Amino acid sequence: MAYPPRQSSTACNAENKEILWGFISTYAPDVTPKNNQMLNRLSDFAVRYYHDFIKPTKSYKTPNEKEKSALLDLQQTLHSLSTTSTAKEVQTEVFSIGKKHGYKNLRDWFELLYETLLGQKTGPKMGSFIKLYGIDNTISLIKNAIAEKL
Repeated sequence: MAYPPRQSSTACNAENKEILWGFISTYAPDVTPKNNQMLNRLSDFAVRYYHDFIKPTKSYKTPNEKEKSALLDLQQTLHSLSTTSTAKEVQTEVFSIGKKHGYKNLRDWFELLYETLLGQKTGPKMGSFIKLYGIDNTISLIKNAIAEKL
């Protein structure tokens, strides 16, 4: 079984076990809290770890108007993607939007995404994260970032 990059565990915002189990079921759809009590117990520890060590370090950047425009473009692009789009296809779209909005160093574009959407300086590969987290959930993150609700 493939595991997400280490940064994804901090990016998923595991406020509660339901969020964590949403990710687990993506990788192992047959695994449930009832049929894997050990993993269910470990998820309690993961949520506690998130609240004790990860959440206090999150710091969200408020996007300026230029950045909001790029985020809106990303939101619209994600909305138009098929649910069957691969992580690689999503990543290609994210790259394209960064280039379209004048990010000569795409590292700056991705840093903006991490800081505005995830509250951290670094993060997972965005295409993989969006595919795992869900397009609709990512669109909600973008809407909240633009509305300055993060």
